[in-house]
Amino acid sequence: MPAVNGIMRRVRVLALAFIGMLGNLARASDAGLPHPGSGMLSQTQPTGTTPPQVDPGESARNDHPSVLDRRDRIYYPDDTERPKPLLKKLFLNIVLDQKDIFTSPFHINRENALEWLVPTAAVGALIPADTHIANAFENSRGQVRWGGRISNIGASYTLIPIVAGSYVYGAWRDNPKGREIGVLGTESLLDSLIVAGVLKEICRRNRPDEKNPGDFWGGGTSFPSGHAIQVWAIASLLDHEYKHKKIVAITAYSLAGIVSASRIAAQKHFSSDIVAGGAMGWFIGRYVYDTHMSHLAHNHAAFLPMIEPRFDPVQRSYGFTLAFGQVRDDNH
Repeated sequence: MPAVNGIMRRVRVLALAFIGMLGNLARASDAGLPHPGSGMLSQTQPTGTTPPQVDPGESARNDHPSVLDRRDRIYYPDDTERPKPLLKKLFLNIVLDQKDIFTSPFHINRENALEWLVPTAAVGALIPADTHIANAFENSRGQVRWGGRISNIGASYTLIPIVAGSYVYGAWRDNPKGREIGVLGTESLLDSLIVAGVLKEICRRNRPDEKNPGDFWGGGTSFPSGHAIQVWAIASLLDHEYKHKKIVAITAYSLAGIVSASRIAAQKHFSSDIVAGGAMGWFIGRYVYDTHMSHLAHNHAAFLPMIEPRFDPVQRSYGFTLAFGQVRDDNH
């Protein structure tokens, strides 16, 4: 056990160092890029000079807030990219994810209050009953051994190769959905690992098979369950990716439930650890999917070409204007 605890401490230190590294990478990757709202095509004019005449379409593009923001470098499933730019995008998105995740409690409102209250109330109700629930199991040597084997399905060393394989398959067969699941699945897993690592370090709850089981701030790594948060994040992502194929959601959530229960059977986690990890994992999977889709649909719509008819009865002329983005006529 001392050796295991030493390894876990090193993992937590590496996770915290990883967050710092991602922050530095995000700041470095922003260098040389236009700031959101500054105008991608705007240029500084010398003092006292008359600005050149600009056509309405060009003026609209200059005045319109820059389409390129930090989230615009998110991965798109139509791309098959080399590892370096792909990992750079992935790391930046994880930095932005962590900022949104850890500041989300400050954005509770009437619309999302239930999403916070229900899981929090469930975890709070389970904590006093954790020991009773754990003792309700047979807790034989065979149960613990099989529980540990089944729960390996939800380990990071199992899930990461699976989602990475999805990207490789998508790139090989030119399948956008496979590439998207591979990248967003990796993002969900890394988000989950960081969140679980930080919360484990804060709560330091002892596991059921440790001394003083269930005690918070006792030096353990029980709360929340890392296996649960990872497997439920992937299940949530698959559910949202294949929202019209119910069999995918049923299979993914069933597997997530089996893995979660096996962690209790293996005496590695209490029921409240599982519920907390599962709830956070589900929300992380949904968040990664929704963030990706909203920016895919919104920010890049400005690049769609638009054709506007032009007619001047005084000059007896007519024609068409081709523009990319919003076109504004300054004469009206």
